[in-house]
Amino acid sequence: MAENKPLILIVNDDGINARGVHYLADAVKEMGEVYIVAPDAAQSGQSSAMSMKSPLRITQYPERDGIKIYSVNGTPVDCVKLALHTIVPRRPDLLLSGINHGSNAGNNIIYSGTMGAVLETCMLGIPSIGYSYLSHSPEADFTNTLSYIQSITKEVIEKGLPEDICLNVNFPKGEIKGAKVVRAARGFWTEEYADYIDPQGKPFYMLTGNFKNAEPDAVDTDYYWLDRGYASIVPARPDQSALDIVAEFKTRFE
Repeated sequence: MAENKPLILIVNDDGINARGVHYLADAVKEMGEVYIVAPDAAQSGQSSAMSMKSPLRITQYPERDGIKIYSVNGTPVDCVKLALHTIVPRRPDLLLSGINHGSNAGNNIIYSGTMGAVLETCMLGIPSIGYSYLSHSPEADFTNTLSYIQSITKEVIEKGLPEDICLNVNFPKGEIKGAKVVRAARGFWTEEYADYIDPQGKPFYMLTGNFKNAEPDAVDTDYYWLDRGYASIVPARPDQSALDIVAEFKTRFE
């Protein structure tokens, strides 16, 4: 009977013990055969990184409510690749990543391990969705995201996604007024590092920073609608070729 259900692979970048990944699995467990394959520790900001020289090991956990659970001592993309190589019994029908504890709106897709996993399976032709919630709290309350996760996931299971297209879905904290399909806001990070001095008097630096929305009044962006209490759904693709400028550059460089 399991083979008649969609196989749903779930990954994250916050690690196997993060609340978000288990909430996501519970949200969709009635829709298919669910496998969690998550990093054994937090891997935020790893983007599409892979472990090139370190041996990777898989740990299996007790099954919970029909959900099969594994961890990998690597990145989110390592989890995807090992899951496809040796864990799941067949090609997944769907990849879900998250729920990420923190935003992946704007240009965060470039850095995000959550979305790195999504882009990886999108390149393989597997319908893929990343879910993120605008709170870094380990105890974040995802309750208001449930109906949206279920409706978006069900829609993609039933109708799929266009070739080379994946979804980057972000949820605001608290009440969610609705959902908007939009583009990622353009912006940049400021004050990216905090400066410190260690007990030996030597300087060291810790990543910090604030995202600066370069177009705060643009009504077709994720940041605009997230700030107003709406979920944002951004169609994305792993191919970053600037197709609109190819013809112009032919005249310059060929």
